[in-house]
Amino acid sequence: MIPENFDGLVWLLLLLGPLLFFQQKLHREMQGVLLIITRSPAATIILFSLLFFPGVLLHEGSHYLMAMLLRVRTGRFSLLPRALPGGKLQLGYVETVVTDPLRDTLIGAAPLIAGSLFIFLSIFWQPALTPLSDAWSRGNWQVLWQGLKQFPDQPDFWLWFYLAFTVSSIMFPSAADRRSWFIVAGLFTLIIGVILALGGGGWLLSNLAPRLNVLMRMFALVLGISLGMHLILFFPTWFLRVSLSRLTGLSLAE
Repeated sequence: MIPENFDGLVWLLLLLGPLLFFQQKLHREMQGVLLIITRSPAATIILFSLLFFPGVLLHEGSHYLMAMLLRVRTGRFSLLPRALPGGKLQLGYVETVVTDPLRDTLIGAAPLIAGSLFIFLSIFWQPALTPLSDAWSRGNWQVLWQGLKQFPDQPDFWLWFYLAFTVSSIMFPSAADRRSWFIVAGLFTLIIGVILALGGGGWLLSNLAPRLNVLMRMFALVLGISLGMHLILFFPTWFLRVSLSRLTGLSLAE
């Protein structure tokens, strides 16, 4: 049985890997469909970036706003896509000066924070969905699942689905965004170790662990919703790409 103060962490770890896997696979399948239809890499890049523009706008905009809040100087800002070596695609970027590890970490994590908040809050803004909030806070996953199954009946569901999908699909920080995370994580681990060595383990379990678990539950819910959206879109997109490949004789290089 999962301890009550750590179930959020367990769900987070269980969902993160599959989400990143299907996110990468879905992006590839979508690019494959666009490439087969347009037969133009340039047109594929443009259409793909337009499709994910809301997510790109939030991603780069949150970097910029966080840098402004932390008084970190910024450079160039772009929402235009560009191809990178190795077949990678950069949908946008914000240049910031390198500062201390804490501010670098917050700036790098800004899209993940903003994207998670957008998805989480957008679920509960409608009064008809407020029971989901109670189910989430209590960890009642069965009630939460039943409520989510009724979610498509809500007004403007497909608009929400599109925005939430593009935001969740682009919210994860790049390698450059994560450059200071290990330093901050190491310092945090050191502080926890010192508290434990001084006999503060009981205080951590009774005061800090429950609050952290609430945040991890919230993030796990966001990851679960995002994974569900990616799975819903992956299989039809894969089928469409395979069908187009057979019809046209064109296929994607592995």
